Amino acid sequence: MTSTETLPTETRLRALAVATMLPGFTGSTLPEWVGAELRAGLGGVCLYGGNIRDPRQLEALCAQVRGASPGALLALDEEGGDVTRLHYLQGSNQPGNAVLGRLDDPQVTAAAAAAIGAELRALGVNLNLAPDADVNSNPLNPVIGARSFGANAPLVARHTAAWVRGLQGTGVAACAKHFPGHGDTSADSHLELPSVAADLRTLRGRELAPFAAAIAAGVGAIMTSHLMLPALDEQVPATFSRRILTDLLRGELGFGGAIVTDALDMAGASAETGIEATAVRALAAGADLLCLGVDIDQGLYERMVGHIVQAVQRGELTLQRLRQAAANSAALARRFPANRPGSPAAATAADIRPGVPTGGQITAAFELNGHARTWLADPAPAALVQVDSQANMAVGFVPWGPACLGADIPLQRVAPGQKIALIGRGLDAAHPVPALAQRLRAQGRQVLVVDCGWPRAQAGADVITFGASRAVSAALVELLNGTNGGRA
Repeated sequence: MTSTETLPTETRLRALAVATMLPGFTGSTLPEWVGAELRAGLGGVCLYGGNIRDPRQLEALCAQVRGASPGALLALDEEGGDVTRLHYLQGSNQPGNAVLGRLDDPQVTAAAAAAIGAELRALGVNLNLAPDADVNSNPLNPVIGARSFGANAPLVARHTAAWVRGLQGTGVAACAKHFPGHGDTSADSHLELPSVAADLRTLRGRELAPFAAAIAAGVGAIMTSHLMLPALDEQVPATFSRRILTDLLRGELGFGGAIVTDALDMAGASAETGIEATAVRALAAGADLLCLGVDIDQGLYERMVGHIVQAVQRGELTLQRLRQAAANSAALARRFPANRPGSPAAATAADIRPGVPTGGQITAAFELNGHARTWLADPAPAALVQVDSQANMAVGFVPWGPACLGADIPLQRVAPGQKIALIGRGLDAAHPVPALAQRLRAQGRQVLVVDCGWPRAQAGADVITFGASRAVSAALVELLNGTNGGRA
């Protein structure tokens, strides 16, 4: 429609606009304005770590959302492993994608995803912004790393498909991310706009393969990425590219589900234009559900809704595209109807098995060098010393490593006869662990260096765990203390 005379009323346009929105909010209870918007047709809400105080509070918060709108989308990022929201306060009970990829058993991967899905379904969550389907081809990637199943496209593809099937078998929608692929970057799109310089042939054979597998597995949603891919579109980032979202994802790959944006408050999306403009740009490109990001207040939300309404009125965004976006978001919610927390159909947290896969399986995914095996064979008692290591913004401030289990001690408390395990994550030449290890070895100490992450160049780690979740950390503690039955 091109004439403003043929447009619906502003009230109706606003209703269509809010049906495409997925805001976050501040606090551990549902703000009144969000509840009112949910009752008025808001597409859904997304929970973040800052919304979670304890399990009982999380259940009450989810019940508030469901009370306001039983049919809305309730979303969060529960990748399992380092990125967790359900277990933001204590660390995930799942090992994460990199460990699952190294085990390379799709049945185990599907079981891990199903365990996550059971927890989500019990809370009334019906959209999980996972799995990460990126091929981590750049080991220096600052934001993907252990969130990826691996650096090999066929492996990532088969585990992405298994994860989608496992999660969606519980009735929770999966959302494969970050299309068309964030694995070959050296920048974090939370902080800046990355670029992938790979040619079209490489992108088709590497980045796109896991998303094609997710689509074949029936994935309900796919999340966009805020990065430049000049081989696909030289002008705009993927989230705002019609060539990438409509021509490639819809047309060539045949995806019929909901296209969800990555958080629009990220610098890679809104640093140059402001967040209000991103909503219109993403919808026009082909996105259906706008993940607005953390700590969205009512004023910013209303400005974004207003921008969408005005864009349709001015002819910058077609009414047909807005209607289709709202319809696709609603279709996702209908396909994956939510349980209300506490309903007879909802499992309780106590019903859910936390241990998939087992500690022994997790340990088998670790990478150990010869020095590690010598250190482990030394009968001296072990001192586990964890060194602070900042995580990226996707992970946040989740407890990690032996410290999340109370199994570490400060360096100054290490006894003279103890062998030392120095434990960090994201180790590189600038990290304090390598220099500290060198100094202690010069003093004659028996030192082991452990990286609870994805291996980076010249890190000098003796043990690499490919993750730092509570489940991985428990397996690591058993290994280092010699209580895992000799498995290494």
